[in-house]
Amino acid sequence: MINPIAFQIGPFAIHWYAICIVSGLLLAVYLAMREGAKKGISSDDILDFILIAFPLAIIGARIYYVIFQWSYYSQNPSEIIAIWNGGIAIYGGLITGAIVLYYFSRYRFINPIDFLDIAAPGVMIAQAIGRWGNFINQEAYGKAVKSLDYLPDFIKNQMYIDGAYRTPTFLYESLWNLLGFIIIMIVRRRPNFLKQGEVAFFYLIWYGCGRFVIEGMRTDSLMLAGLRVSQWVSVVLVLAGLGLFIWRRRQKDIPYYQTK
Repeated sequence: MINPIAFQIGPFAIHWYAICIVSGLLLAVYLAMREGAKKGISSDDILDFILIAFPLAIIGARIYYVIFQWSYYSQNPSEIIAIWNGGIAIYGGLITGAIVLYYFSRYRFINPIDFLDIAAPGVMIAQAIGRWGNFINQEAYGKAVKSLDYLPDFIKNQMYIDGAYRTPTFLYESLWNLLGFIIIMIVRRRPNFLKQGEVAFFYLIWYGCGRFVIEGMRTDSLMLAGLRVSQWVSVVLVLAGLGLFIWRRRQKDIPYYQTK
């Protein structure tokens, strides 16, 4: 089993979970800054946005998780802030981040659709990296299986939980996001292929479809009305992405995605 603490400096323990999240964030910021420069969005705007949005997104992700696990946290209120043990819901973070992005864009006179387009690929690769934090914490896994011989030993051994090998759903989602990232990085460079906003819409559709399927494999999901909460949200994302994609395609005055 991998120690969830990467290293310790005096009384401060640095968790692998945090390292995965911060590493994904830094890569996402780098990609957004590089693409933003081509679309006339300054690095200062992106950094200012991250400084505001990231802590609020973490809080939103935790609140989302705690709400749907309130039966536990109401009995253990001291653990509500213990995010180093896991338990942040990406959808809570995405919803919070989207709200912050909208108001930040309006305040800085940036087209929020352009901002979403440059942010979406970075978010996707950040999620791919962040899922390895779940791996270290032995969470976000699926049902018991007989063996995981098709995987490297370090993954197989870490997925031996409560006396059985568990389906590595964290890995499936990480690979799905990585594939989506590669696809969107390639197709957005094709001239007159995607219209403004469709990079973000692709993210909604791609991530929503993958998350709906993979979430159905998990055994530790938050439940609501017979389905996992994340599956309900995934359906909304996919429908929203498809609807927006169709609507934009019908608008004759929508420019194609392009950079300066």
